[in-house]
Amino acid sequence: MIGLSRPRETRTFERLAREGLQPKCAICVVNLVTGDVEHRLEIEGVVEELYDVAVLQGVVRPMALGFKTEEIRFAIKVEGTG
Repeated sequence: MIGLSRPRETRTFERLAREGLQPKCAICVVNLVTGDVEHRLEIEGVVEELYDVAVLQGVVRPMALGFKTEEIRFAIKVEGTG
């Protein structure tokens, strides 16, 4: 997996600018044999930069949780809290 981030502040990515492309914030799954992007998840809104990407082995249905709803209370368990 590869994490893509938009540039900080007003800096530009020169090659993207030459190609007429806009930088994106995304996660790409790359086939290591062919080099092809097999899957791509673009992240829009206030998120501009990814700091880390990790593989969760054995996870069949991963999901992103927000902090503004109650669902996070039932999905994340802190050890020793029951």
